[in-house]
Amino acid sequence: MTRSDEDMLENLLQDARARPQPVPQALMDRILADAIAMQPEPAPRGWRGLWQAIGGAPAFGGLVTATAVGFWIGVAAPAGVSDFAAALITGSDALSVEVAQETGVADLTAFGWDIEEL
Repeated sequence: MTRSDEDMLENLLQDARARPQPVPQALMDRILADAIAMQPEPAPRGWRGLWQAIGGAPAFGGLVTATAVGFWIGVAAPAGVSDFAAALITGSDALSVEVAQETGVADLTAFGWDIEEL
């Protein structure tokens, strides 16, 4: 658009702003009725609101199951889990991080350095 086109458009918009058209009351009533109908219902408070926030009975059942399994694995872990945990804590070869030789810093392994401080 050229400058004259922009000026002409601006003049038309100013004329439209100077003489606003009134909105019919029936249209405004219908718009407000639709807006009120679309409003969400307020969330319940207390235990019922907490129950809905969790997701109801299916989600609560999943939370209870995950808690029980996590507790059981923590108390009586299968043999493979304890080996993996030990390798993770002590820093086995799979978890080693080698430092460049030119820095002169010794090799660090994952989490191994903090156990040796005890």
